Amino acid sequence: MNRNINHADPFIPIENYNQANWDTRQQPSVQEIMQTIRSEHGNLYSQLERAGMNRYIVDYVFSLIVSFAINQANTNQSANQIYNRFQSQVPWVNLLFGQFNVPQSLADRVLVNIIQIVLNAISGGGSGQPQPGQGWSAWENLGGTLTSSPAVASWQSNRLDVFGRGTGQNLYHKWWDGNRWSGWENLGGTLTSAPAAVSWGPNRIDVFTRGTDQSLYHKWWDGNRWSDWENLGGSLTSAPAVSSRRSNQLDVFVRGTNQRLYMRTWNGSRWGDWQDLGGSLSSGPAAVSWGQIELMYSPEGKTRI
Repeated sequence: MNRNINHADPFIPIENYNQANWDTRQQPSVQEIMQTIRSEHGNLYSQLERAGMNRYIVDYVFSLIVSFAINQANTNQSANQIYNRFQSQVPWVNLLFGQFNVPQSLADRVLVNIIQIVLNAISGGGSGQPQPGQGWSAWENLGGTLTSSPAVASWQSNRLDVFGRGTGQNLYHKWWDGNRWSGWENLGGTLTSAPAAVSWGPNRIDVFTRGTDQSLYHKWWDGNRWSDWENLGGSLTSAPAVSSRRSNQLDVFVRGTNQRLYMRTWNGSRWGDWQDLGGSLSSGPAAVSWGQIELMYSPEGKTRI
């Protein structure tokens, strides 16, 4: 593309989306919504920048579609419906993404997210500024092809580590580092259940799953590298659950072949034997610790440790 991209030539007049319309309709302005997007949704910029697009151009496209959505949208329409109208009225945007070799699926996903942010601001009324503690964000597509429910852990503020089983039954990992999402990392293994994950301290993550022999398998990040898979035995008929009561302690829970709840504990130096906690489970367990452990399972039941 042989134009000075850093100065963002006006690819199309935008008088149709003028400020007068925004004010008379008493909706949040483009500037207000763009401020929210820039400050709270930097990952949407990052996705297009990683694909090779200049940030200045990304910002221009975002402001254009925000303008369109404010003037054309109503809250009875979905973000996808509005995006389809945008595509039909401003088809040159696809050519722009093509100049930067941005995959169309990525462009579509990001712009639909931008429209959803606008719809949320319109339905909330006022300036469009976020109110602390009020409402959920729009759904964000993080890609991948999962064949299990995901698991997530956090080992410090503004850090997330997400795990899922992929189409090859391998464990996949994706993380948010406070500024952007990584790509998916293949951690291997052959999973026959969803993973479970927990952190008991900074830069430490422990992940558990059921293997092809129905045993419990464990893999951990020690701050420098991922361990090999460790076989912890057992005969699982569910995905595992895990919690941590204190630093360097882990409690893992599974459903056994007799539908009873079983527990195995890492005490900081070694793994204990399996403990039979009884019950009659028709689902996998869930576990959390707030000093003591609360276990939930179906049918309605709860065990406290």
